[in-house]
Amino acid sequence: MANNEELFKKIISHAKEYGFIFPSSEIYDGLSAVYDYGQLGVELKNNIKQYWWKSMVQLHENIVGIDTAIFMHPTIWKASGHVDAFNDPMIDNKDSKKRYRADVLVEDYLQKIEDKIQKEVEKAAKRFENFDKQMFIQTNARVLEYTKKMQTISERLNKSLTDNDLEDIKALIEELEIACPVSGSRNWTEVRQFNLMFATQMGSAADNTDVVYLRPETAQGIFVNFLNVQKTGRMKIPFGIAQIGKAFRNEIVARQFIFRMREFEQMEMQFFVRPGEELKWFEYWKKERTQWHLSLGIPENKYRFHDHEKLAHYANAATDIEFEFPFGFKELEGIHSRTDFDLKAHQQYSGKKLQYFDTELNESYVPYVVETSIGLDRTFLAILSHAYTEEKLEDGSERVVMNIPPRLCPYKAAVLPLVKKDGMPEKAREILATLVDDFNCQYDEKDAIGRRYRRQDAIGTPFCITVDNQTLNDNTVTIRYRDTMQQDRIDSEKVVEIIKDLVKK
Repeated sequence: MANNEELFKKIISHAKEYGFIFPSSEIYDGLSAVYDYGQLGVELKNNIKQYWWKSMVQLHENIVGIDTAIFMHPTIWKASGHVDAFNDPMIDNKDSKKRYRADVLVEDYLQKIEDKIQKEVEKAAKRFENFDKQMFIQTNARVLEYTKKMQTISERLNKSLTDNDLEDIKALIEELEIACPVSGSRNWTEVRQFNLMFATQMGSAADNTDVVYLRPETAQGIFVNFLNVQKTGRMKIPFGIAQIGKAFRNEIVARQFIFRMREFEQMEMQFFVRPGEELKWFEYWKKERTQWHLSLGIPENKYRFHDHEKLAHYANAATDIEFEFPFGFKELEGIHSRTDFDLKAHQQYSGKKLQYFDTELNESYVPYVVETSIGLDRTFLAILSHAYTEEKLEDGSERVVMNIPPRLCPYKAAVLPLVKKDGMPEKAREILATLVDDFNCQYDEKDAIGRRYRRQDAIGTPFCITVDNQTLNDNTVTIRYRDTMQQDRIDSEKVVEIIKDLVKK
């Protein structure tokens, strides 16, 4: 665990040092849980968006995209349940004056038990290998005891959250003797519910304003435009509507870098289906979304499904695709069968019919919905976390390399003259000019070539094109591959074609 914490600190430091992510408003001492994407970060972020959009919209003829407004009619959030039910149970420590999500305190406690289980499993494996039968049995007994304890606590917490039994959540915290991470004391307040929506006013006069909210999710913009898209696009069920956009939540306890922020971006798709067919499509999208994640080149063992036992009020099936971040497995994408809750709710509150006439069935109905919702910032962090690699080389030196999938890299190639003389910079810029129409590239002539290679490794550039004396004689260049550091000699006129092929892999 300590090693993972150190790794996470290194990733955060690297992200700032090389222009991926900066703390927002840093010269004014920052703003908690708000971050800015730097010059490399915005390129990586845009590439993730484009890759998702292409796979979701461009490659599916029955899915289209929209871009809805952040400000929406306030009644929308009443219909969706956010006004009345979008809350987190919060608890304060009277000594440290720090506020925590009560359920997260219990979940952190459960994580510690899970860590103990992992250690005991490792011990059991060693004792089994050493034929220490008695110790093996004792270790297994402890694992079973810890597992039962986790299950009991988890079931009680879920029941308390479902029943909104705030008193029992506090009682559970006290019974488990959970202490404040800052003060170390167990001097807790009562548990209270806090609404997570940001409210503001719309209107020019102080006595004539309406309360509106910064949207806490992008899905509702899709639902209220269901008929607009269906009619103007002549869409036939099943069909989907996709959107990438900002959302805002007043997270009281925002943490873990960009994993949980107050301003974040979602990539969502709502897939409208016939009633009764939603679970079939739910399974379909579970497989489709899994394949998308694996196409990024990240190993399958870094992902897992977490099926929801406690379902949201609008769902009849739900699962999370979780990713193993340095701080453990956490939700990356949610796939939910939302039934017809959203369209029916908006139909009720707006007084407008949101139904689809199915010509094959010769009947009208409110469609059911299967949702795929992935956090863009969390995907960014997953890619960054997996890519960060420290390597010891054969010559005893070390390097930090970002093994970002080539199709997502901020720069696809760097063009480097060996020295800043003898016509090499001019030739290098000629080659750069042939690349920039197709790829985002970088030109660099500062420092020794070895240092420049290391810098490109650190920002994840998959290919370096080096211009040297031989280039001026036979028009060939050296292409260096980030992951293997292998170098090949190629014709400079084939650089564009070769990189196009490599980026697709």
